[in-house]
Amino acid sequence: MSHRQVLEALSGLLLGMFVSMLASTVVSTSLPVIIHDLNGTQTSYTWVVTATLLTTAISTPIWGKLADLTNRKVLFQLAIVIFVLATAAAGFSQNPETLIAFRAVQGLGAGGLAALSQVLMADIISPRERGRYMGLFGAVMAVATVGGPLLGGVITDAWGWRWNFYVALPFAIAALLIVQRTLHILPRARRKVSIDYLGIVLLSAAVSLLLIWVTLAGDSFEWWSLTTALMVGGALLAAVLFIMNELRAPEPLVPLSLFRNRTFTLAVVASIATGIAMFGASVFLSQYMQLARGATPTEAGLMTIPMIAGLLLSSVGVGALITRFGQWKPYLIAGAVLLTAGAFLLSTIHYDTNFALVSVYMFLLGAGVGMTMQNLVLVVQNTSSPSEIGVASSGVTFFRSLGGTIGVSVMGAALATSVTTQLGDRRDELQTALVSLGAQAQQWAAQLQSGTLPQVRDMPAALQVIFEDVYATGISHSFLIAVPFAVVSLIAVLFLPNKPLTTMTTSERLQAAEADVATVSVPEAMGTLTATGTARTAAADHAVETAQPATRTDGPLRADSRLRADSRLRTDSPVRADGPLRTRRGNPARTPSETRLSRR
Repeated sequence: MSHRQVLEALSGLLLGMFVSMLASTVVSTSLPVIIHDLNGTQTSYTWVVTATLLTTAISTPIWGKLADLTNRKVLFQLAIVIFVLATAAAGFSQNPETLIAFRAVQGLGAGGLAALSQVLMADIISPRERGRYMGLFGAVMAVATVGGPLLGGVITDAWGWRWNFYVALPFAIAALLIVQRTLHILPRARRKVSIDYLGIVLLSAAVSLLLIWVTLAGDSFEWWSLTTALMVGGALLAAVLFIMNELRAPEPLVPLSLFRNRTFTLAVVASIATGIAMFGASVFLSQYMQLARGATPTEAGLMTIPMIAGLLLSSVGVGALITRFGQWKPYLIAGAVLLTAGAFLLSTIHYDTNFALVSVYMFLLGAGVGMTMQNLVLVVQNTSSPSEIGVASSGVTFFRSLGGTIGVSVMGAALATSVTTQLGDRRDELQTALVSLGAQAQQWAAQLQSGTLPQVRDMPAALQVIFEDVYATGISHSFLIAVPFAVVSLIAVLFLPNKPLTTMTTSERLQAAEADVATVSVPEAMGTLTATGTARTAAADHAVETAQPATRTDGPLRADSRLRADSRLRTDSPVRADGPLRTRRGNPARTPSETRLSRR
């Protein structure tokens, strides 16, 4: 494909990704306001995020497997429709439970967009050339990630938070039309499709039970209790049954043979930490800005720009360097180091930490995510079989989403526990602050006892200082959870095999594989034929040549017919059975697949 054709094909993918990211990020800064208006708690806040991440993680390998079996373009369009309709429906929510349910449906579409965009990109761009176009993806990510929170804050302050859920609708309609018009991929060979429904159920059960336990343990029930034993035991049992099912299924949801590939296994380990850092930062940094520094939703969007700047600059710059020099491992190692440093430094922040330092910490974390997130998928696609690009790409994305889901759940649970513990320890300070409020003391005491997520910036100064300190401490401790995972990610990246990037797209690799099979099969088939004609000796040939002019046949040699007198089989140039057939001019005989490739 020419550069212009690639750009045209990418336009629909880019707009689809923009729709997905915008619908998610536009809500991030207004989420504290939403939960407050719907009378939700910190647990509700965590589950509004976790529900989307959970269904995204579960659906990602399903979309990836379907991409290897059916039409990828239609699947991508279906994912856009599911995502946007669920997002619009979430705008009508009247309580946290309804919002969580629609966000769960939203995650089903998000999983398709995340998995299929990577698969379709591999269809039209080779791994070596991918960095050339990563600037476009980086720009889209930056606009959606920076513009989304800003737009969400403005909409929330001006018209109300419900309009945040409707803003993606016109972009979604445009994305559907552009994908239909510009994205053209080669049709896949028709074959019988077998979907692993039992695997889907078992995977969903294992992941759901684990996340529900992580979120509710320590609040609704004790960490060490019968409920914990039942939930954890159920999750482990479902996981074991899932593995047994995958070993026997004709079309497994997650082929366990992928883990024989060292690159895939290490990339999965590394992607877990990337997911925790990426999703955890996007969720809890917004809370930090509003609950620990008293920012409005619009201000919170502006204050997270350093992290987005780091993500944009690193993803664009590293992509260009990878395309130019063909080296990827040094940049992945540097990204893992920055990820670890950023997570550790963010675990030291307080409500009064100099914002310049907080900006540097956010920039480092964003740069680490930008250098690792897309490139881990890139190296897996580079080494995976063309027929398994869908499940391999979605496998990395799945574990990144799963890591982010578990990370957000654990960080949210740790934050809720920390806030509750600190408020209990500072009960005397709270009582003193409430007494100083005079007539308003009873009103604020009732609001604090309700358990609803507070609006810290609207509190009186005496209460505001206490709650800012409490939430800043809790959020910083939550970031500390991500540090050991980041260290494991760095170790995994260090052991990744440093294989050079291929210059062929997935479609070209499939065609080349077909051509190789055809080329190899010709000499092997010829070796199995039994000659039925007679071969002349050199003396007999000489006698024939003196008797009449020799004529040469340009057609194929038929093994089931007797050799004619004018078709000489020379014994001094035997036919070789270990190489490709050669034509009269000595060139290798081309199969139809090779002829098509050469014309391209």
